Amino acid sequence: MFVLGIDTSCDDTSVAVVQDGRFVKSNVTHSQIASHRAHGGVVPELASREHLKNIIPVAKEAIAASGLSLQDMDGIAVTIGPGLIGSLLVGVYYAKSLAYITGKSFIGINHLEGHILSGFLETEVPSFPFICLVVSGGHTSFYEVMDFCHYRPLGHTLDDAAGEAFDKVAKILGLSYPGGPEIEKISANGRPDIIKFPRALLNKKSFDSSFSGLKTSVSLFVEQWRSGKHSHTDITIPDIAASFQDALIDVLVQKASLALKMTEAKSIVVSGGVACNRRLRNAINDMAKQISVLTYFPRPSYCTDNGAMIAAAGYYHLIKGEKTALNTDVKPRFPI
Repeated sequence: MFVLGIDTSCDDTSVAVVQDGRFVKSNVTHSQIASHRAHGGVVPELASREHLKNIIPVAKEAIAASGLSLQDMDGIAVTIGPGLIGSLLVGVYYAKSLAYITGKSFIGINHLEGHILSGFLETEVPSFPFICLVVSGGHTSFYEVMDFCHYRPLGHTLDDAAGEAFDKVAKILGLSYPGGPEIEKISANGRPDIIKFPRALLNKKSFDSSFSGLKTSVSLFVEQWRSGKHSHTDITIPDIAASFQDALIDVLVQKASLALKMTEAKSIVVSGGVACNRRLRNAINDMAKQISVLTYFPRPSYCTDNGAMIAAAGYYHLIKGEKTALNTDVKPRFPI
């Protein structure tokens, strides 16, 4: 079964063709980073206008690169939420039009489900049940994954998501957007243990997270440091970045360890844009080795928003005979 997957949930226009939920025939993504960098973050109206401009060329390129035609598709899957409403509308209405004119099955997909199943686009895949940590610009969520289309939410961010915290701290430090890669890069030259930023664990049995306090702590520290009022006179921006990154990752690793021990799952998938962070990957791997758990990280192109993961998720719904009505609207807030 060939599924065309479309994702326009935020600022990436991505279309892919995936066979049987596993084998990626094509995955084409147009990034809008250059358009949003000057603003220090994603501008929703600008994002939707860019999607309008790019959706048709990206879709044509993805179909051509797959070596197939639109008529060869068995279904069309698209992200219907969560995400930016203007961005979602572009992808959903384009997918609806394709489904209508071709008569192909139409299926609306939760963007978070796409991230959960992105690990199945790789050669080595996890066995059920497993823990999935979705960590991105808009989400920091833990799930127990019982089977395809069967997920148990364990906890979510209560305020800033991890990726959002990276972007905001990067802006405080005068770094460019997107903040995650910039902080990771300069942290390599910093001392992660020089500043003891807070770890907001909420309580020892909670899988919810909160990073707004960490961001505020960094902001206050930088304000004092720049004014010369702080006792740490030898501190550098790489030191601050590394200490922030270490504090955030420490929280994620502790909660991941708790989730694995509580559920007795034997594997963990870490997906979403922040999963590209090598320090996070190393920390998760170290934790998992200590408790004899397997780790799975999709390649970077499948961690960031992409059409392939939406096509994969669509496949597992379509083979169950599920379809989405063409009058279904977007769902900017759409929990699993």
